[in-house]
Amino acid sequence: MNSTSARRLGIALIVLVSVGYTIIPLVFSLVTTSASVNARLLMVLTAFYWPHFLHVRQAFTGIRSRWLPATLAVQVVATYLPEALGFTGWSAGTAPLLAGPVLLLLPLRWGGVMVMTMAAAEFWWLEGIFHNVTGSFFYALTILITGAMVYVVVRLSRVTAELEQARADLAEAAVLKERLRISRDLHDGLGHNLTAIVLKGDLAARLMDRDLPAAKTEVGALVQVAREAAQEVRQVARGYRRMTFADEVHRAVALLESSGIGCQVNLAEITPSREADEVLAWAVREGVTNILRHSRATTCSITTSNRAGRTHLEIVNNGLPSDGGPADARPLGGGLIGLVERAAQVGGTVEAGRTSTGGFRLTMEVPT
Repeated sequence: MNSTSARRLGIALIVLVSVGYTIIPLVFSLVTTSASVNARLLMVLTAFYWPHFLHVRQAFTGIRSRWLPATLAVQVVATYLPEALGFTGWSAGTAPLLAGPVLLLLPLRWGGVMVMTMAAAEFWWLEGIFHNVTGSFFYALTILITGAMVYVVVRLSRVTAELEQARADLAEAAVLKERLRISRDLHDGLGHNLTAIVLKGDLAARLMDRDLPAAKTEVGALVQVAREAAQEVRQVARGYRRMTFADEVHRAVALLESSGIGCQVNLAEITPSREADEVLAWAVREGVTNILRHSRATTCSITTSNRAGRTHLEIVNNGLPSDGGPADARPLGGGLIGLVERAAQVGGTVEAGRTSTGGFRLTMEVPT
């Protein structure tokens, strides 16, 4: 059942109960009493039901009118004043209906105290008139039961609407999360492969005239990288990308050396979890991509170590970014921001900045 159906059903039930409490006495009065008495009765009913249904509507929508104290006071007066005007037992039919708005529109603690007080006063009043303990107790009990029924019906309707909105918000959040994942994976993965394609294409073009076999080799490697890029795009679309740290280090060394950058690798014998291993692989990919795109490096080192149950990765090159300005002064790019997010998902950290010798260092630490 959706929120609209729940609200309609709740309103129908409250209207049915509200009319049921007064329809029989009203019909009996119209048949047996004078026109002047019936006119006064209809005026009192109007004064009671107008604020009553207004309060029920406010309870369903959750919007409180600034006139709430005044309208609630009108309903209270219309509930008990007719007793003084000669309509004996009038409050036995209207007090149970008043209990609902009191519970819904006032703080529940104070509303509960007021409803209990109304029930006790009704028992005392009716027992003093009719001297019937059982009947007086029954009518007093209807105040508690009817008030609780109206409160529960309205609250269930409101909860249904809130759950419906929560489901919509969760669906929207899931869509946004998936968009961010695709954007991040395309940036980190496809950007790296496109950089490799450009570098190998430039190298093949330079070798074309003086070393044709080597140029053909680079063109073949370029085609292989392009195929891998196409496969990664399909994996991103399917939501599955399995990378390993060892494979990514191997690819990074081959790519750096083919670009004329010497690479030293010193890896400790560690076995991180699958999630941590994949995050480390992303760090290598992002670090190498930044070296190829933005630096004038001639050497690079990739080092891992185990520190108190945490894997420490360090990627260092000897050439600062070539786009000018101190490295520490620039904001993190999209790739590094994505790397920070990936590390945070496994409880890791990322740091990036210049070294004392004029190079650049990227470090990541993740739980082993």
